[in-house]
Amino acid sequence: MNNQYVRLQKYLAERGIGSRRCCETYIAEGRVKVNDKITVKPGSRIDPYRDKVMFDGKIVPSVSSSRRTIMLYKPRGYICSASSKQGRTVYELLDEISERLVPVGRLDKDSEGLLLMSNDGGLINRLTHPRFQQEKTYHATVSGNLDDLILKTLQSRLIIDGYRIQPAKVMLLSKSEEKGRYILEFILKEGRNRQIRKMCEQAGLKVLRLLRVKIKNLALSGLKAGKWRDLTRRELADLLQN
Repeated sequence: MNNQYVRLQKYLAERGIGSRRCCETYIAEGRVKVNDKITVKPGSRIDPYRDKVMFDGKIVPSVSSSRRTIMLYKPRGYICSASSKQGRTVYELLDEISERLVPVGRLDKDSEGLLLMSNDGGLINRLTHPRFQQEKTYHATVSGNLDDLILKTLQSRLIIDGYRIQPAKVMLLSKSEEKGRYILEFILKEGRNRQIRKMCEQAGLKVLRLLRVKIKNLALSGLKAGKWRDLTRRELADLLQN
């Protein structure tokens, strides 16, 4: 086989459509066409110099655009999707950005804080693939009865949606003057769907606010809700380190 052929999901990931795993899902969903025909096999190989690839009806350029990664303070009420069917999207906040950027991981609609968006397939893969176990830090304001036993429960390998999660680091940051309100810090190495909310639910706590404050050593600072900035070269290099 000609060495210039590449797997379709790799081709899409390198052009910032998403991580390889996300691209495999997009292909299986029928959102990708090769030479005007829907292709649903992620392992399909293409010739990047001859084949025409389209994603959601738009041509994916054979040469990837310049790499760009931004930090966005996602406000509560916005979804990490390009589709507005379920409400306002984070793309409404990205004025003056011509590149096609995708969310690096997700924050649910009711959560806020640090969201990276990028067209760098290598960076997206390193920060989202489970094998890299990248730490993400959250601050959760919760209500309920909190004691040492509840903290141990949150730190244990709970079963979420039939899966036994990896233990999380959980510590009490502060107790509000208002009775029964606390701020907890969660450090996760995996990010299952609404994981912290489901953990708290099992522990009898209600999440009032959930804020992601850090990805690896990159902290959310100097940004107001709804604003973004480009990452520096040093920040990008730190994110790509093991």
